Amino acid sequence: MGKKYKVPEGLTILKALEYLGYRLIRGVGCRGGFCGACTTVYRKQGDYRLYVGLACQTPVEEGMYLTQIPSVPAEKIRYDLDKMSPEASVVLALFPEIARCISCNTCTKACPQELEVMDAIQAILRGDLAKAARLTFDCISCGSCTLRCPAEIQHFYVFQLVRRIYGKYIAPKAKHLEKRVKEIEEGLYEKAFEKLIKGGAELWRDLAEKVQEGKEVKL
Repeated sequence: MGKKYKVPEGLTILKALEYLGYRLIRGVGCRGGFCGACTTVYRKQGDYRLYVGLACQTPVEEGMYLTQIPSVPAEKIRYDLDKMSPEASVVLALFPEIARCISCNTCTKACPQELEVMDAIQAILRGDLAKAARLTFDCISCGSCTLRCPAEIQHFYVFQLVRRIYGKYIAPKAKHLEKRVKEIEEGLYEKAFEKLIKGGAELWRDLAEKVQEGKEVKL
């Protein structure tokens, strides 16, 4: 941030900035390590290495030098999922930089979720989209891997596409979900929805209490 500050021990970077009076508008989201909005690059005193982490999860340290990244510059590729097939060649056609992966594992080391990022890229190159989707299920799209990649791979957009292809073409279809969607389309729950909409806060509180108590809820 270019200035020296003193903050109480044990605060995260995000809480330390707010403690100092900064009003954060960009680069802050869920505060729980899930949205990936607060990507931060930092160095430690006496350490030449560059670290990447989430401001809401990374504790401050003595002599830490940091800067927050409001967004990771990456081109968002447009595609029509309905016109695709579950093949690695489809992913490579949209993201040819994947083939430049040198297996340095820098992406994995940068990941705040401790995902096997490099293994997922290699799985795509081998044509195993299902494995890549499983390995990146918990990806929060923070862009830390992309910031550190010498091959300039846009990992989070690549993995987003892979998971979409997996969900549409590869993953087993849930029969109960198909049944419920059909029931909704047929209007089976219209009266229940109407009651929920008109019921107001009192009805919602009552339903929430019943759910918390494990009671059956009927509308």
